[in-house]
Amino acid sequence: MAHKIAEAIIEKGQIKSVDRKLPERRMKVHLIYDVEDGKVSDQEISKVIQETLGIYRDVDVEAESRKLRADWERNVSN
Repeated sequence: MAHKIAEAIIEKGQIKSVDRKLPERRMKVHLIYDVEDGKVSDQEISKVIQETLGIYRDVDVEAESRKLRADWERNVSN
């Protein structure tokens, strides 16, 4: 199973914005979201790590971090 990441904005339980076109077929998804307050329990952190372990196994971390840094610096000047 492949994993892809889409950024979305959800308001009142409804998707309001997605950064890319999603497939039209039925999908099973994991929603991982940020909350403004509160702390994620160690148990939840362990569960997420186990579910996502190995997704980025073949990623060159240093190359990706350089690319992200360049994108951020480019966006700051705009």
